[in-house]
Amino acid sequence: MSRGRIIVLGALLVSLALVGVYFAAGGASYTPEQTQNPCKPRPPEQTSGGLEGLAEKITLSALDGAACQLGVSRERLARALATKEARERFAKRYHIDDEKLAKALRAGLLRAVDDAVEHEELSPLLAAPVRATIENVPLEEVIELVQDGKKLLSGEGILGGLGTAIEELIP
Repeated sequence: MSRGRIIVLGALLVSLALVGVYFAAGGASYTPEQTQNPCKPRPPEQTSGGLEGLAEKITLSALDGAACQLGVSRERLARALATKEARERFAKRYHIDDEKLAKALRAGLLRAVDDAVEHEELSPLLAAPVRATIENVPLEEVIELVQDGKKLLSGEGILGGLGTAIEELIP
């Protein structure tokens, strides 16, 4: 037998063994995980802590709250907010105008602030001006806040000096 045929035969045996291991490990019955219902409470997310961690929790909670109001998954809403074109396709598919989207996103952000207060990650005293800000920002800024919760909490965000105070008070 020539050397080339031995190599091909060896590669064939290795690939058959790989397929066998795949099936033995349950690969034939794989089903993807279902996306979670955004209306049901989730266990608190594990994050890096500090401002970054709180911002991540606020983003995820805000997406859940808004997705619940809109009747879609958190993942679908996050993809829809990625670009203006994606948002327009989403709005057309689900018959959602900018006003309804803004209302849902604001409600999601308010839910996220309430969650942070409930989990003692944000002081109730600081939550009041954050809530007032959320209720008065335009749609484009609301989208930015949902996409990056840090913009809501940092000194460089829409809260300015209050954001700096929040940064100092977050563990």
